[in-house]
This record gives sequence, C-alpha cells and structure tokens, in this order.
Amino acid sequence: MVDAHRTFVIVGGGLAGAKAAETLRSEGFTGRVILICDERDHPYERPPLSKGYLLGKEERDTVFVHEPAWYAQAQIELHLGQPAVHLDPAAKTVRLGDGTLIAYDKLLLATGAEPRRLDIPGTGLAGVHHLRRLAHAERLRGVLASLGRDNGHLVIAGAGWIGLEVAAAARSYGAEVTVVEAAPTPLYGVLGPELGGLFADLHREHGVRFHFGARFTEIIGQDGMVLAVRTDDGEEHLAHDVLAAIGAAPRTALAEQAGLALAGPETGGGIAVDAALRTSDPYIYAAGDVAAADHPLLDTRLRVEHWANALNGGPAAARAMLGQEIGYDRIPYFFSDQYDVGMEYSGYAPPGSYDQVVCRGDVGKREFIAFWLSEGRLLAGMNVNVWDVAEPVQQLIRAGQPLDAEALADPEVPLESLLP
Repeated sequence: MVDAHRTFVIVGGGLAGAKAAETLRSEGFTGRVILICDERDHPYERPPLSKGYLLGKEERDTVFVHEPAWYAQAQIELHLGQPAVHLDPAAKTVRLGDGTLIAYDKLLLATGAEPRRLDIPGTGLAGVHHLRRLAHAERLRGVLASLGRDNGHLVIAGAGWIGLEVAAAARSYGAEVTVVEAAPTPLYGVLGPELGGLFADLHREHGVRFHFGARFTEIIGQDGMVLAVRTDDGEEHLAHDVLAAIGAAPRTALAEQAGLALAGPETGGGIAVDAALRTSDPYIYAAGDVAAADHPLLDTRLRVEHWANALNGGPAAARAMLGQEIGYDRIPYFFSDQYDVGMEYSGYAPPGSYDQVVCRGDVGKREFIAFWLSEGRLLAGMNVNVWDVAEPVQQLIRAGQPLDAEALADPEVPLESLLP
C-alpha cells in the first residue's frame, strides 16, 4: 500500500523521469510517486524517433518505456498532457497548467530539452519541421514518404547526429536531400576535422548533397508552402520541406522561475547539480538532458543530451532522493545508425582538449576504432562497425593512465591488455 505521508514528484515524462519512477519502486519506496508529463503520450524513448521508427522499421508501440498498464500496477500517479507551470521551493509545491497544486517532499526535474529554432523569415511555413517529440516523428515520417514518392527535396539545417540520421532516413524513402552546415564537416564539434569528413563521404555515397560554411538566412515560400532556402553566401536551394536540426536547448524555465542555480554557457546551460544530481535546493534534483552535473571522474561540469544519460541518470537521481550515497560518474556514451554504418562513442573530447587521434582497423572500409588522446591519456573512443569494445574503451578512459599509441593502433593487441 502507498504511504501518503511522503510524496516524491517527477516533472518530465521522458526516459529519465520514467526510469526514476521505476527505480523508486524497485528500491522499496512506498510513498506517493507522481509523474507529470506535458505530452499526452506515456513516457517514451527518443532514439527511435530519428532511427527505427522514422525509417518505418519499428511500430509506434515499441518506443514506450513501459506499457501503459505498468504505471497503475506500480502505483505511479500519472498526469499526462499537463505541464508544470510554477514551482515554489519554499512551499514545496508545483502547480500544473490546469491549476492543480501538488505538494512534494522531494522533487526531480527531468524536463529535457527542446529544439533550437531558426530565427529567420519563413519559419512559420507549413513545411518547416523539428524533431524532438513523437508527434514530430509521426509527421516527419509521412513527409519523408511523400517526398520519396514525388521526388521532393528536403533541406536540413545542421549536420549533427539528428540532421544526419534524418538525412539517411530521407534517402531510404527516396527523397532528395541537401544538408547546410556552418562548420567545415559534419559533427565538427564532436569528431573534429580528423573524422567528420568520413560521415560526409558516407552520405555523399548515398546521394546527399552538403553545403558547408553556410547558414540559412531565409526560407522562401508561397501560399504557406516551402519553395526554397537561401543561405548567407547567396546560394539558393530548392526545397519542399525543411528540417531545423541545429541543436537543443535545456528546458530550464521552471528551475529559473524557482530561483535554482543554472549552469553557464560553457556547458550549454542547464540546471546546475552536484555529483548526486542535487540542485541548489536540497529537496530538488535534476537528471537527463536538463542537468549540468559536476562529473567526479572528468573533473568538469557536464551536460549530456544522450539516451544513456537519461537511462542511467534518472535512476541515480532516484537513489539520491532516497538518501543513498551517489557520485554520478558515468562515462558519456551515445550511438548512431546511418545506412550500413553503426557507431558508438564513449567519453568526452571537445575541440582543443586532445593532442592526438589514433585509429585501429580500416578507416577506408569504415571498420575501425578511433581514440582521442591528451598526453597519452584516453579521453574518448569511437567504434565504427566494430562491436563489443565500448566497455574496455570506457575502462581505459576511467583508468586515466598514459597509453602506448602503437599498441592502441594495433588490432592484434586486445584493448583489455592495456588496462593497468
């Protein structure tokens, strides 16, 4: 039976929030657990929205974290389609959009992020899209199928992971695709100049056109429909639909209104939390895309917008709310699938942090592992069409010991043998 004397509230119905609720119950919490979701859908995972579901390879039901009946069985009180609009830390209450006032003993903010918007003329046209929510993916899936049937053109702003995955999906439907990117290569901020070009070549082989070193200045339309995109170097690209994939901004409005400490621009914003995912208010925690956490291992404040961080961060926050000693030090991890190339990236190696990139395997065949090093110490590793190595890569990062570059590059040397 639920003990109504203690109430834990979770604001945010994504993977982090759903896994936090699950963990509270699995760890034996018997109080009320209230999960507030501003979408009408039950909590779901986001990777399929740009991968399997968008490609038409996965059904809609496969994206949900739990079956709808699970929440009642676990005695999780759901508020679907109800945004939290006001947080009062002094009174320990949160107010919903319909006026409902909910008191809490402890609160988790798992509000996620939202797509950054293009600030140019033409963004109100019917053919301008973003991809963050299930409804976005449902709409975009139909758009891509239609473009494929009609030999239509999709122009994408941004050559990050979402932009490239949607480009791959669009080509699978037969749509024409142009990607406009301000940087000199795709994924420049993650992979740097050394390996970003590999993904450009992959997409070119599948018919994608790139326009680097440029930004959108206007989306041209007529009668509410998209006709073309103009860039700041004077180029114009035929377009029937446009996808803005220029990153995501953490949803911090509720935290900011409540006076919680926020992280600076060096982390991309977010709610500042300690290694236990606790905010500046001792009764409020944050996890997932919105949390900028002190990372004990990397010795920096870090905000990670990827699936694994939501998967692991939600449960870590739940355990911290229960009073367990938590030092959230997971190695950042993400994955991507594009055409016949699958990859996993572990670690953190922003531009300027490394002095060497070492590869083992065949880069030309796209079967290799890349390692980013600083003074011989491994900062990050990316395995491309090479599997079952993410764990030893993460162990080498965690060890923090200088490595022999020749051994690291030699496929005959097991990664495990390099561990201290």
